[in-house]
Amino acid sequence: MLSRQIIALARGRALRADAAAVSRGWKVATAYSRRAQFHSTKLVEAETVKVPQMAESISEGTLKTWLKQVGDSVAQDEEVATIETDKIDVSVNAPTAGTITEHLANEEDTVAVGQDLFKIEPGEGGAAPQGKKPEEPEAAPPKEKEDKAEPKDQQVEKSLPEPPEPAPSDVRAKDTAGVQEGHEKKDVKETSKPAPPAKGKGEKEKPAPAPRVAGARTETRVKMSRMRQRIAERLKESQNAAASLTTFNEIDMHSLMEMRKKYKDEVMKTHDVKLGFMSAFARASCLALKEIPNANAAIEGDEIVYRDYVDLSVAVATPKGLVTPVVRNAENMNFVEIEKEIASLGKKARDGKLTLEDMSGGTFTISNGGVFGSLYGTPIINLPQAAVLGMHTIKERPVVVDGQIVIRPIMVVALTYDHRLLDGREAVTFLVKVRDYLEDPRKMLLA
Repeated sequence: MLSRQIIALARGRALRADAAAVSRGWKVATAYSRRAQFHSTKLVEAETVKVPQMAESISEGTLKTWLKQVGDSVAQDEEVATIETDKIDVSVNAPTAGTITEHLANEEDTVAVGQDLFKIEPGEGGAAPQGKKPEEPEAAPPKEKEDKAEPKDQQVEKSLPEPPEPAPSDVRAKDTAGVQEGHEKKDVKETSKPAPPAKGKGEKEKPAPAPRVAGARTETRVKMSRMRQRIAERLKESQNAAASLTTFNEIDMHSLMEMRKKYKDEVMKTHDVKLGFMSAFARASCLALKEIPNANAAIEGDEIVYRDYVDLSVAVATPKGLVTPVVRNAENMNFVEIEKEIASLGKKARDGKLTLEDMSGGTFTISNGGVFGSLYGTPIINLPQAAVLGMHTIKERPVVVDGQIVIRPIMVVALTYDHRLLDGREAVTFLVKVRDYLEDPRKMLLA
């Protein structure tokens, strides 16, 4: 009898051990299954975007503005940041649609080409597709379809049992509660007013700016932009390197103004461009440069480089500084073509969209300070060019014409030239040629 009890006890222990082993096996299998399912899920990794190549001569810049913040969605090729260099502003665009996850540099930091700039997680950037709201859940399939999808032998009764009918006392209590609740909701609806939005924890009230005190001697320090630093360097370099000299002359603008007045409406209607004075000065300068080639030359080492083409630099004032986009092969253009090109470059300059190619090169410069009211001025040479022509404002003056004193619109023009390349005779002759072409614009048709 005792031996039978011992055998039964041993068998029970063995059965319990087997059951425990089976249970552990199921747990291990379940864990491996979950782990395998986790590893089989595709994880979207954020992509690191680097500072793009800007130009051969530009290796770094200043991160000026973040146009997209962390958490913002962007479309492919959408502008994310702006980098300011000493020549142009470079846009950094998103390589793919997605969400900005991290900024790797701060505004006003100096960033080098190839440096990590920000991280983007690929996905659907920008607006959600039309016809479907982003947060709208998909409608659940009807119950009938779910039942049909299951085999008949596996279908179960899914309807819940009907609740028992309430007692009469419960009905009366429920109706009373419903009426009371309706009155409360009505009272709340009539008396409640929308409360002002609460401020977040991170938001703080901005202090009002301190009022200006009369006679206060305050100072403000602002870091120079890279473009302004580059302009300062080049202007000082020009003063140090070139043997600058300026000659002046006066131009009677009567004939040119009459021509412009007569044809500007027709040019606007036909070509959709304003007929200004810049095209006439550009055309006159190109013709004069053919006769005085030294004014279109440059010094490179111990050699003089003469050009048989004119790449005309036109000075344009922008909020960031003076830039000089280039009109290529201006010697082959007529008035309308020059005006169109200048208008296009001027718009790109004001919008900050000029590229390095738009400003590189240039063989001769025209600067129009007259649009700001300048009466006289000595422009600075844009090295390695040999000369720069300065236009000024037009003033009516009494002048002698054919022995008679008459009132004429007069503009003072200035030519600053590099005396290492141009002698005084050549510089004065060049300016006189420009004057003669402008005082009788018909001469430009015969040249």
